[in-house]
Amino acid sequence: MLTQNAMYLSDLDKVIKGQKDWSALDGRSFLIIGASGMIGTFLIDVLMRRNSQANAHIEVYAMGRSREHLTQRFLHYQTMSNFHLVVGDVTDALPDDLQTDYVINAASNTHPRAYATDPIGTITTNFLGNEQVLKHAVAHPEQRILFLSSVEVYGENRGDVEKFAEDYSGYLDPNTLRAGYPESKRVSEALCQAYIAAHHLDIVIPRLSRAFGPSMKLDDSKASSQFILKAVNQEDIVLKSKGTQHYSYAYVGDVVSALLFLLVQGKTGEAYNVANPDLDLHLQEFAGALATMVGRKLVFDLPDDVEAAGYSKATKALLDTSKINALGWQPLFDRNESLKHTVEILRSELETNAQN
Repeated sequence: MLTQNAMYLSDLDKVIKGQKDWSALDGRSFLIIGASGMIGTFLIDVLMRRNSQANAHIEVYAMGRSREHLTQRFLHYQTMSNFHLVVGDVTDALPDDLQTDYVINAASNTHPRAYATDPIGTITTNFLGNEQVLKHAVAHPEQRILFLSSVEVYGENRGDVEKFAEDYSGYLDPNTLRAGYPESKRVSEALCQAYIAAHHLDIVIPRLSRAFGPSMKLDDSKASSQFILKAVNQEDIVLKSKGTQHYSYAYVGDVVSALLFLLVQGKTGEAYNVANPDLDLHLQEFAGALATMVGRKLVFDLPDDVEAAGYSKATKALLDTSKINALGWQPLFDRNESLKHTVEILRSELETNAQN
């Protein structure tokens, strides 16, 4: 399991140390929805390690649809009194007896094959799931809600800016299968604003760049995740396009660092871009860096029809992080550290699982 890996633990410690103000977080309760996903897993590991190091009395409620997945991810916390499993679908009403200080809604399909094979679930998890969270918050007032949105709400760069600031809006064709993900994120943001106006909820909206890290699921079909898995297995990196797409990325440790920061410092109703400028990379650069790291070649191949249907049509999607930087947040992990730690931790994890 990840929390037995020394490098992974050092990354958790770096995030904990990087969070300068724990006074608003220690002793509080957190509901993390989409807990067994890449970001939810890392966030829970940070909070539980904070508990073990500082006796912080943080209560963690880990919510997901599959008890099996939750149990596999968090087996080592099952006997701890401040850790709680919540099995349920976010598109249904949340348990009425569930009351927490903070809610982090990270439930979403997040990779191309899921967008193509489960297009209805992609939309309903984002929009109807967010509605259930907000309805619950009206009846059970929390201190703050984070709705995790995406770089994809900006659509395609119109060619008039280098990077997307939070007030930018690019081209997005809603009459396509692939539009279900960005459009449902967009309307979910609008729903947050409606609930702020009507019910005075305290909601902050992190807009995340393309994220990666060792807590990713092994069936993740994002291009970056496929590159990483090839590197982990010390195979040639397969690029299913010319690789000219130019994207912002962030290591999962930096994403979680930003989420904790925004729980304390973010302003109600505001959206904040989360990315690491050191990881503004062309897709070919991302793949090439991993290939070089493991001493393998870069190979070009075409995706199958299902995979291609789920791919983003955006060719340039870089995030301007000036807004969150002005509040005082900066990334903790550089490019080499982010890529190296992802590959080495995952490889160690797979090797350990193979031996057991």
